[in-house]
Formats: sequence, structure tokens, C-alpha cells
Amino acid sequence: MGLFSKKMKQEHKIMLQHDRAAGTLQPEFHRATPECPEPQRWSMIDSMTAEVEVLEFLATLVTTIKPRLVVETGSFLGVSSEWIARGLQRNGFGKVVSCEFDPVVYARAKERLESSPLKPWIELRNESSLEMKIDGTIDLFFSDSDMPIREEEVKRFLPQINPNGIILMHDASSHHKVVRDAARSMETQGLLSVVFLPTPRGLVVAQPRAGRS
Repeated sequence: MGLFSKKMKQEHKIMLQHDRAAGTLQPEFHRATPECPEPQRWSMIDSMTAEVEVLEFLATLVTTIKPRLVVETGSFLGVSSEWIARGLQRNGFGKVVSCEFDPVVYARAKERLESSPLKPWIELRNESSLEMKIDGTIDLFFSDSDMPIREEEVKRFLPQINPNGIILMHDASSHHKVVRDAARSMETQGLLSVVFLPTPRGLVVAQPRAGRS
């Protein structure tokens, strides 16, 4: 029965909602949290793609730190990949390697990006973040895959991350305890220096501790 089976995966439901919305922005509907009591002040394209303001932050961060290599986990439909690529295009160099494990979602993302003028800046892969091989030093790492594996994937790529680079972890609100706790755990272990941005779904901005002067 494929995509329209009764037990449709959440990602597939949101993918259909994304298509119906056709790019229309909606108020963010994540529940209020102590750190972000008015989430409706933010905007979203869908409930899986990062908040619009976070997408804008991604592009600005790319133009600010000038990364040569960006790695993103959890591409979903490739919207955040495009925002990262906007920054790379403005810089005039670099690439983003983004992975999406779900083959149905990956196929839709690939179809979207085929017609995007930002396609030359994006390398989209149908792989798990825990198996994907990356060559080179990662200057910006954006962790936005399945929440339970975020700590494992950050630790996996940490040896390749530039000591002066940036690590972002999405979905780190106090409601999504798993990502917030993972970031705190890695800080306690002495692996990362962490800041929590009070966005509706939560965003960690971190940097490796090892190797810093």
C-alpha cells in the first residue's frame, strides 16, 4: 500500500502536508516551553523542516564562518540544505553533504533539488548518518536526524570537525529532552562547549573542546 497505508510513517504524513501547503508559511505550533513561551511568533513551512528563522540563521552562519565543508544529517525534503547552499553560493565556495535515510523521503528531496539553482552546492545521499563516510575536515555540522541517535552521530564525526568549527543540534527544546540531554551529556564529558538558543524547537550551538587554543 506504500505511502498511503494506514500505518503511514510520520515523515511521510508531513511530506504530504508540505506538498499541500505549497510553501505557505504557518505560525510555529510547537508547544510553549519555559525558554520559549510564545512559539507562535516564529514561522514554519512544516513541522519537520526547521523553523524559518532557524533556516535564515543557517544561511547567515554560513556566510559568517565561511565553511568549506558542511555536513547535515536528516535532509528531509532538502529545504535546510538549500538554505545552507544559499550561504555557500554567496561565499562562492564550499559544499554541503546531506544525508536522508528514508528512501521515500530521499527520492522526494532529490526530485525537489534537481530543479534548484542551488543544486551544484549540495550533495544529497540516501544513507544513515552512522554509516556515511565523509572525506575532509568538517567546518559546520548540522545534526537534524532521528533524535535518539544525535549524540552517537555527533561523537562519530567529532574527530573530523574543525576545532574552530560549529556544531548545531536541532530539536533541543526542554520538551525534546533527548537532544537537550545529549548536548548536556557531551558537555559534561568535556567534548563540547554548548549554548542553548531559546527557539520553539530548540537549537544547540556548540564547538569542540579538544584542540582549541
